[in-house]
Amino acid sequence: MRNCGPIWKRAQQELAQEVDLNPLQQSLYNAPADIRPGDARALSAMPHQLLVAAQPDVASTVLFGATGVQRADPTGLIACPAPCNVRFAAAYSLYPRQITKYAVSWEFQGDNFSRILKYEFENQILAELGYSLRWR
Repeated sequence: MRNCGPIWKRAQQELAQEVDLNPLQQSLYNAPADIRPGDARALSAMPHQLLVAAQPDVASTVLFGATGVQRADPTGLIACPAPCNVRFAAAYSLYPRQITKYAVSWEFQGDNFSRILKYEFENQILAELGYSLRWR
């Protein structure tokens, strides 16, 4: 796994400039954006024993059997445990336990890997700062 420090720093810096509280709601339901001013507290948010780990991609046969969606292997998706609001995703985070997991195939996707991890790190920071993550 790569060094995640620079990705965490970028997540801190972006949240210090602007907080987007509903990107999922925007993409799924065309809802208006809920953009808040940046929160300077993000710059001092630090992971406390945050586990960041790759997880094997779910097999295309499993994905098809569970959702009817056809994708080639590697699928780029992993199963998300409760309380995730989706069954499969490229990555997910659990907040009280400070865990971020991602599909191992994304490690080889260059900048896309950084984007996925930055989003999950933003969620970890927002959770630490007390924001609602309902639509993140």
